[in-house]
Amino acid sequence: MAGRIRAKDVTAVKERSSITDVVREHVTLRPAGVGAMKGLCPFHDEKTPSFTVRESVGSYHCFGCGEGGDVLDFVQKVDHLTFTESVERLAGKLGLELRYEEGGAPRRGESIGKRSRLVEANRTAEQWYQQMLVDTSEGRAGRDFLRQRGFMRPDAERFGIGYAPRGGEELTRHLLGRGFTDEELVAAGLSGRGSRGLYDRFRGRLLWPIRDTTGDTLGFGARRLFEDDRINAKYLNTSETAIYKKSQVLYGLDLAKKAISTERKAVVVEGYTDVMAAHLSGVEQAVATCGTAFGVDHIKMLRRIMRDEADMSPARVVFTFDGDAAGQKAAMKAYGEDQRWASQSFVAVAREGMDPCDLRLREGDAAVRDLVESAVPMFEFAVRTTLERFDLTTAEGRVRAMTAVAPIINAIRDSALRPEYIRTVAGWVGVEVEQMRTATQRAGRVSAQPSTGPKERSAPAAPEPSAEAMAGLPAPDLRDPVVFAERQLFQSVLQYPSLFAESGIEDWQPEAISAPAHRAVLDAIREVGLRPDLSLGGWHALLGEAASLTVRGLIAELAVAPVPVVLEASSGLPPRAYTDSLVARVRERQVSREIADGMATMRRLGTDPKADQAELRALSVRLQDLERQRAAIRDGLTR
Repeated sequence: MAGRIRAKDVTAVKERSSITDVVREHVTLRPAGVGAMKGLCPFHDEKTPSFTVRESVGSYHCFGCGEGGDVLDFVQKVDHLTFTESVERLAGKLGLELRYEEGGAPRRGESIGKRSRLVEANRTAEQWYQQMLVDTSEGRAGRDFLRQRGFMRPDAERFGIGYAPRGGEELTRHLLGRGFTDEELVAAGLSGRGSRGLYDRFRGRLLWPIRDTTGDTLGFGARRLFEDDRINAKYLNTSETAIYKKSQVLYGLDLAKKAISTERKAVVVEGYTDVMAAHLSGVEQAVATCGTAFGVDHIKMLRRIMRDEADMSPARVVFTFDGDAAGQKAAMKAYGEDQRWASQSFVAVAREGMDPCDLRLREGDAAVRDLVESAVPMFEFAVRTTLERFDLTTAEGRVRAMTAVAPIINAIRDSALRPEYIRTVAGWVGVEVEQMRTATQRAGRVSAQPSTGPKERSAPAAPEPSAEAMAGLPAPDLRDPVVFAERQLFQSVLQYPSLFAESGIEDWQPEAISAPAHRAVLDAIREVGLRPDLSLGGWHALLGEAASLTVRGLIAELAVAPVPVVLEASSGLPPRAYTDSLVARVRERQVSREIADGMATMRRLGTDPKADQAELRALSVRLQDLERQRAAIRDGLTR
């Protein structure tokens, strides 16, 4: 067995390795005084850089978490290697041949550490897969797949794409013949072990090599090509190994790292072909996750490279997602981690839900570049995606929408931006700015103090509807003055229908009534009519037949509940002023609702540069007419 690496060789490796160059493989550095470089620490999460490198003394130190040491310490820590493996890795990059204390050079297979052996096995497999793609007749299935998506042979070579034959043992035999052991092939995720021995992990699939920032191949992403593939999954990735952790790698980062660092911009797409399409279209900052969602470790990795620092001009990260439900869900998940960025993040969704690969194939390279440049802020995408769940043409929909988006506004890091966002979102929802501000403030208070604040002042005491009458419908909230007026109105209508012959109540739309139970009563009245030709008992019988079972009890209850006014002695009827005021109050609510809906539409159209101006003018005329109607109603109530 090989002994320790000779001390002189260890010293030579340390002296010849530039700690700045080694650190730059993981962290983007910038000058920080004489002889010093600074960047975001790779060992803890931070917004302001405190990780310092000094080339002249060959050391690093983080003033935030306290990590420090020389170039070997850094490689051990950042790549999770042993001391020997870190020396061997740096020596390999320098082209130095190491000597060992006991017996000179170690035996074959021991000249480099375990990690290096696994990396070498993957590199050898990558070269063999590439040859299978371009030089074999079986590889034609892979070549056809790429060609159909607009990728030619130079593109496949640029990204190192290969093909795994369907036989199931060819790669394993090749690697064993190159001196790798059974254990190494299994540990690298290239082979599996079955009852009859080793077999190839990937069979009949197109393969993309997944590399770290230094260019070492750690694993593969494999795409199904044949319908009779026994594994149904469209994509199959290397299983987690000692060197491949899917949450800690991004496909294409080795190719994108320089552009990300230089332009301080990253573009996160969803698939391997999307990365290819983006790079070939000139978007060289594109990367993708490998069989997992975009997570915290990915954020840390990109932040270090793009210098996403709080005290610098904002960097920019753009996410592209499919326009379907899964894409929206992924975008909202990314928004959930938005606070981890110091910079602003953006979202780009192509027309018709196309991904960058489809977009390039259909519309060309410029369309992909335009897609990325036209990305909207993540905040805007999150709000608009949330608003799509609500009907903003109704008052109820707008209220629920405000409640849903208020927490998103409250989550904005920079509190100075919130007033502007409140104004913007108010326009999207179609409400007054003050309404949106109140909803946002209430959302904050509710989160912190869920049970505080004065109770609403109740309306005058009134009998509560019976549970039997309200079975299947929510009980009307009689603390609401409008709902209370509705109850009084229907008591009067059911008991004295002749007073409402000219009220037009039979023509009211259900939306005129706020409480669902009262609306159901109106439905029965609209179906039967007031029917002055019938006795009161005969009319109620018809109403009972027209009403649903859940409302019959309420109709019976309202028909006998005492009217809260003194009846006129001469006629035995409620005063006309009383019944007219009930009709007017409900009508005023109906007109006010129509005005609110119209104003909401005006606000939304006003924020849309493509709005139809003729529609806006017609809506304005309609609103003026409604305002006159409401003024007339209110004037009658005050007389």
